[in-house]
Amino acid sequence: MRRGFMSSALVVLGLLAAPVTPALAQGETPQATVTVRGDTPGPRLYRQVFGQFAEHLGHGIYEGIWVGEKSSIPNDHGYRKDVLQALRDIKVPLVRWPGGCFGDEYHWRDGIGPRNKRPVKINTNWGGVNEDNAFGTHEFMGFVEKLGAETYVSLNVGSAPPSEGAQWVEYMTSPNGSTLAKERAANGHAAPWKVEYLGIGNELWGCGGNMRADYAADVTNRYAQFAKSGNGKMIKIASGGLEDDVAWTDTMMRVAGKYIDGYSLHYYTIPGGFNAKKQALGFSEVEWAETIARTIKMEELITKHSAVMDKYDPAKTKWLAVDEWGTWFAPAPGSNPGFLVQQNSIRDAVVAGLNLNIFAHHADRVKLTAIAQMVNVLQAMLLTDGPRMVKTPTYWVYDMYKPWQDATVLPTDLSSPWYNKDQYVAPAVSVSAVRDTAGQVHIGLVNADPNRAMPVSMTLTGVQASSVAGRILTGATMDAHNSFDQPNTVVPQPFTGAQVNGGTLSVSLPPKSVVVLDLR
Repeated sequence: MRRGFMSSALVVLGLLAAPVTPALAQGETPQATVTVRGDTPGPRLYRQVFGQFAEHLGHGIYEGIWVGEKSSIPNDHGYRKDVLQALRDIKVPLVRWPGGCFGDEYHWRDGIGPRNKRPVKINTNWGGVNEDNAFGTHEFMGFVEKLGAETYVSLNVGSAPPSEGAQWVEYMTSPNGSTLAKERAANGHAAPWKVEYLGIGNELWGCGGNMRADYAADVTNRYAQFAKSGNGKMIKIASGGLEDDVAWTDTMMRVAGKYIDGYSLHYYTIPGGFNAKKQALGFSEVEWAETIARTIKMEELITKHSAVMDKYDPAKTKWLAVDEWGTWFAPAPGSNPGFLVQQNSIRDAVVAGLNLNIFAHHADRVKLTAIAQMVNVLQAMLLTDGPRMVKTPTYWVYDMYKPWQDATVLPTDLSSPWYNKDQYVAPAVSVSAVRDTAGQVHIGLVNADPNRAMPVSMTLTGVQASSVAGRILTGATMDAHNSFDQPNTVVPQPFTGAQVNGGTLSVSLPPKSVVVLDLR
């Protein structure tokens, strides 16, 4: 999680995930054309691409995930039952914790042992509120175990020595016998945990230490060297540079490439830029268009950073981990500005669909992502208020895209009309296609145009289909959203606007919509 940077200006972008060419000449009816190439299947789309981020920030963890065993809110050993079930339902594959900028100041010993004896600190990054460390290592590990998810732990590189990170990894993963393993057992967990992914710091260029690239690469080597798992393979992920800083990527890959297994990329969609963020609700169409244009910059960033990684890793063995992404708007009126509270509308759902399609088209390199953040913060899956919980439009996109987890990507060629408003231009249609582990083909489509329905003519090669069913997510207005009083304003509905005839699929995409089709 980043603080205090100026986002670069963005006006016009012309590429979106798959190769895109303009499809509309003067006076013609807008129509997109797609070819799905099932005869030349691509790479597997790792389920880890649907990962989540949970930082000690606002009500993301406290009140969002953790309420404690004595809470009147129904809980399972302190974890909210409604949140647990909702996250299980979308098959959350991994959770990144404890930060973010919070992780750059986190000392793991503060979060173990009896909760009433843990030190109370000040969360200097997010709101200046007390952090009582009630949710620590054991609570996090218990949470992911209940989800059936994998763990992505971020080491404190900014303010802790390498020995502290090494001891934390030993505490979590060492088999019984070592002093730290005995301490873990005394604190309630005799068996070692698995740490599948280890972040070597967070945003070392910024809140992680304000480092230069060469120094950051040397530091990465040092911390990666001493963090050794006692319980299986641990994928070590280095901190990437600020957005399009490919020089940082080059340095990190050149100096630390052989000691790491992955490289991190953070990019947020921020209409107005970091220092002039726009509101999450009540926005104009110009702000809608700016949001779409800024979102599809993700395609450009992944392409640029992947090219640098390819220079040092042509076999693509290193993961590109987009482990912070999503929308970032001005704080909700009346909220603590440091809690990053924002509503989540159909616009956020469109942003999620666009990004998931982009990740699918880069599945050869993008193996893991973590949307920011899981509950109550930024582009959240869920919002809570006391005993109440609501599923956001973004949640429902993740629900619709569940078949993409561990599926085989089918390449797509897209020719799309443009959507434009004032100075912002973007392709109107986005698409990705997969063949799931059971052999069924699914196609995800996004219409980013908030005004026009978009006909799509799709040619299927190497795909047998006699019928099609699907679901659609859309809203009556550009900022349609779910509230605690009206939780079902934006929820998936059956979609009947697609017909298959031989090797051709015809689709009519309503405005501002995300559609997932299942071919049979």
